[in-house]
Amino acid sequence: MKFCIADNNIVCVQSGMGEIFAASATQMLISAYGAEVIINFGVCGSLGELSLTESVIVKGVVHYDYDVSDIDNCEVAKYAEFPSVIIPTDENLREMVKRINPSLKEVICASADKFVADEKKKEYLHSTYGADICEMECAGVLITATRAGVPCLIIKAVSDGKGGAAEYEAMVTSAAKSYISIINELAKAFE
Repeated sequence: MKFCIADNNIVCVQSGMGEIFAASATQMLISAYGAEVIINFGVCGSLGELSLTESVIVKGVVHYDYDVSDIDNCEVAKYAEFPSVIIPTDENLREMVKRINPSLKEVICASADKFVADEKKKEYLHSTYGADICEMECAGVLITATRAGVPCLIIKAVSDGKGGAAEYEAMVTSAAKSYISIINELAKAFE
């Protein structure tokens, strides 16, 4: 879908679940539309204290199931081109959003192609990587945009916590609606 907000051309796609769909949608936006900024909105699971439908800014992403340690003896989740397992989103874009909505928390996202309902796995992701949320698209979006030299911002809304898949099904629409006002304000900020 293409539209205009405050003289900014916006191309919106719904990639579908998972990092491969998210990466391919991101590359399509860059290649076919010449995207100058990638902004990813979506839902996520809470790994701790975040409330249902709470929106957050992702300051960094760990692709926790990326593992080539057997062939290059590096840390699990570590890509060679990044200095840390935590891959940062664009700081200038994060600052812009915080000026619009200072109450938004900045969090680390654990991302992989797995819906995480298991409480032990959630505790592991939180304690190992300092992640506050988990989901299935951020790694694909951020790595694709970063490799293309396109600034990337990620905003997520909590759709589930201890309630797992049943809670996700009940809350996903409400969670997604919670960041609509952020989308409108952010588009106006690019004037």
